[in-house]
Amino acid sequence: MAGVKVRDGENFESALKRFKRSVEQERILSEIKKHQNYEKPSEKKKKKMIAARKRFYLRKHTK
Repeated sequence: MAGVKVRDGENFESALKRFKRSVEQERILSEIKKHQNYEKPSEKKKKKMIAARKRFYLRKHTK
């Protein structure tokens, strides 16, 4: 779990910025969003296939 200790003389905004950065690095919000609603296995598979197609297309057409 992400946590930040406020340093001596540090303002709230910089501590909040450090906290947000640590949350983003640990990918906590993306996990929460992923588990908010149940996703059927067929939907997961479909999303995975779409992402693979997108990666393949980008690799093929950017070189």
